[in-house]
Amino acid sequence: MEITLLWRILVYGWAASETLLVIAMRTRRGRGAVKDRGSLIFLMAAIALSLFAGEKMRALTRANLPFSAQGLMTTAIVVLIAGMTLRWTAILSLGRRFSSNVAIRSNQTFYRSGLYRWVRHPAYSGSLLSFLAIGIVKCNWIACLAVMAPVTIAILYRIHVEEAALNEAFGAQYASYSQQAKRLIPGVY
Repeated sequence: MEITLLWRILVYGWAASETLLVIAMRTRRGRGAVKDRGSLIFLMAAIALSLFAGEKMRALTRANLPFSAQGLMTTAIVVLIAGMTLRWTAILSLGRRFSSNVAIRSNQTFYRSGLYRWVRHPAYSGSLLSFLAIGIVKCNWIACLAVMAPVTIAILYRIHVEEAALNEAFGAQYASYSQQAKRLIPGVY
């Protein structure tokens, strides 16, 4: 299979899976306390902006990365697969606790097993890796930054909103967990 075809299949599959998550896994107001504070809409807008900005910067600048396009495409595929695997492992391990908007269900329990032992937000870590792959495939470091900056800002805001909701719902239990597990990168941040 040609590498660009593999990339297209993976990136379109990733985009479709993310779209389905937003539609199918949203907590409705009657089923839980929605605490989203506009973070889902902000994230969707940031994604649109990052994809547009990345493409524009690639076209407007000559800040090409010093590697072959084929090598960068291969790297992007590996990073995208790693990001998707991390995100889906985190989501599937949460099961019914997962919601595409920030919401706390009345019967929700606190979860800190699997990937959540080491990182509080592994699904967001996976998302960031996936967007890094999209930036890498642009073959241009300014375009890569243009892809990553809006999404990173939106995810950091969403983490802030989510952690406020989790602190409110689980109090000292979540505060203790926050001391033990980093936000996105084990042992770093």
